[in-house]
Amino acid sequence: MDSYIEQAGLGDILARVRAEERLSLEDGRRLYECPDILALGYLANIVRERKNGNQAFFIYNQHINYSNVCTNLCKFCAFGKEKGHEQAYEMGVEDVRAKVRERLNEPITEIHMVGGIHPDLPYSYYLDILRVIKEERPDVHIQAFTCVEIHHLAELAGKPVADTLEELKEAGLGSIPGGGAEVFSPRIRKLTCERKLSGEGWLEVTRTAHRHGLHTNATLLYGHIETVDERLEHLDALRRTQDETGGFLAFIPLAFHPKNTEMSDHSGTTGINDLKNIAVARLMLDNFPHIKAYWVMIGPKLAQVALSFGADDMDGTVKEEVITHMAGAETEQALGHRTLIRLIREAGRDPVERDTLYNVLSTY
Repeated sequence: MDSYIEQAGLGDILARVRAEERLSLEDGRRLYECPDILALGYLANIVRERKNGNQAFFIYNQHINYSNVCTNLCKFCAFGKEKGHEQAYEMGVEDVRAKVRERLNEPITEIHMVGGIHPDLPYSYYLDILRVIKEERPDVHIQAFTCVEIHHLAELAGKPVADTLEELKEAGLGSIPGGGAEVFSPRIRKLTCERKLSGEGWLEVTRTAHRHGLHTNATLLYGHIETVDERLEHLDALRRTQDETGGFLAFIPLAFHPKNTEMSDHSGTTGINDLKNIAVARLMLDNFPHIKAYWVMIGPKLAQVALSFGADDMDGTVKEEVITHMAGAETEQALGHRTLIRLIREAGRDPVERDTLYNVLSTY
């Protein structure tokens, strides 16, 4: 196999991967430019198996999107709507309680909850929805509110982010999802999400969360108008932040879905593009323990393949996904845990049910 990698022009990178040396941005550029996807997969799999062996993780989780009313209205988003729009909605506190009660008979260990930047909901609302979830499911881990939302909540509260996070933790917050990172590049943010918290602002909320004992995830929205260099700069910023804090659990590459967005004239991603972003992320993010192949975004079949291209996690049962499906995703709204186990086994991996913090709950 070494000669094959050398023929692909990546022999020196293979040597650095085996020596566990950090890859440079120039190395990353060469990986993105390499047309041999199998060579990339081989390299990424070395790191994947070094960190996680043959394990492939999944979680029994539920998604709740409390509102899609949003003042940011990013051009790549089909979810956010202005208040008063015919598709706009917001859940009351008791509506959130009802969503949780609908699935009390299922062994859900995580509730993942995000929404838009709502212009009117008071700070107390966010504390209350955390509390009602904990009232209904005292043992559930709540992963909620992107760094963009956290920044908004701090402004609502009139308090520093650190104090706001402590209050949210007291109400039930367990960790923070990775959304809202998009692409850190100021150029991309100006063209696609000018009203959104800056990339550096997102990273600073993350650093604060890590300092206050909250683990977070990280994402990159790829496949629209970003360049390879902008992707690599994004990955490098995450890598440097992880060097500093060690608080990231997983990286999730998010494939752009153009339908019903202001960027609907762009094409969606291809399978090669999806696998390449997963493989390059695994190779560049040497200090991240986990890389997800989010089946909602890329489909269960490609997520299976991705388990040999650097990914070690398929996310979870999800139960009801709204954000990507409003942008035209044709995947299922949910997958049963037995289906996830079968998909992982078929890919030649060992299925492992985890909790949010990657504690092993069951092996199959």
